[in-house]
Amino acid sequence: QVQLVESGGGLVQAGGSLRLSCEASGTFLTLNVMGWYRQAPGNQRELVATITSDGNIEYADSVKGRFTVAGDSANNTVYLQMNSLKPEDTAVYYCYARRRVWGGNEYWAQGTQVTVSS
Repeated sequence: QVQLVESGGGLVQAGGSLRLSCEASGTFLTLNVMGWYRQAPGNQRELVATITSDGNIEYADSVKGRFTVAGDSANNTVYLQMNSLKPEDTAVYYCYARRRVWGGNEYWAQGTQVTVSS
């Protein structure tokens, strides 16, 4: 069974940076969609950024220009570089993966807390 292991969360002051990493294990198949969602207290889970194995990238409007997603599909690994962090970025961040662009099983990491203080 595929497992996603993420790291890099923590506490940072506004304006600071963090980098999240996520690596999949348990499969020899390429996970063609990988990325990040987040969920703040009292809010629904929302898309942050995704990247496909052929390089298509999608960002939430709220993070464009500040966050950068990168991936290594061959190794089923994805990163999220978060710069110029704001208190409203505070949330639990979940690594996400899907076998195919058009569908297939979805996988979620446990979640890592990102807290941005003012």
